[in-house]
Amino acid sequence: QVQLAESGGGLVQTGDSLRLSCAASARSFSSYAMSWFRQAPGKERDFVAAISVSGSNTHYADSVKGRFTISRDNAKNMAYLQMNSLKPEDTAVYYCAANTLGITTVSRWNYPYWGQGTQVTVSS
Repeated sequence: QVQLAESGGGLVQTGDSLRLSCAASARSFSSYAMSWFRQAPGKERDFVAAISVSGSNTHYADSVKGRFTISRDNAKNMAYLQMNSLKPEDTAVYYCAANTLGITTVSRWNYPYWGQGTQVTVSS
């Protein structure tokens, strides 16, 4: 089992950058595939990015491809989401999630472990 805690959200302007962090409390963090999801008010929780257990494979939603980068540091039990060229439509609560399937699945139903979320607001 793993506990996740996100940090790094905030209020920024269009075009700015933010780096979200996800701290995991698990001895076997390197066995969890990690992902980021986001949920805007009144909308579903959507997939943003995923990274494999080793970090060698990544996958992104089309809406963030080329702007966001997911990474991980297994030695520190951390996952990150670097967000560049932020847009108002990126405004949402961002969640990190973990699964033991070892695959970078985009379905939220394949992630049993979730953090509490961190708010990202991008003003125009």
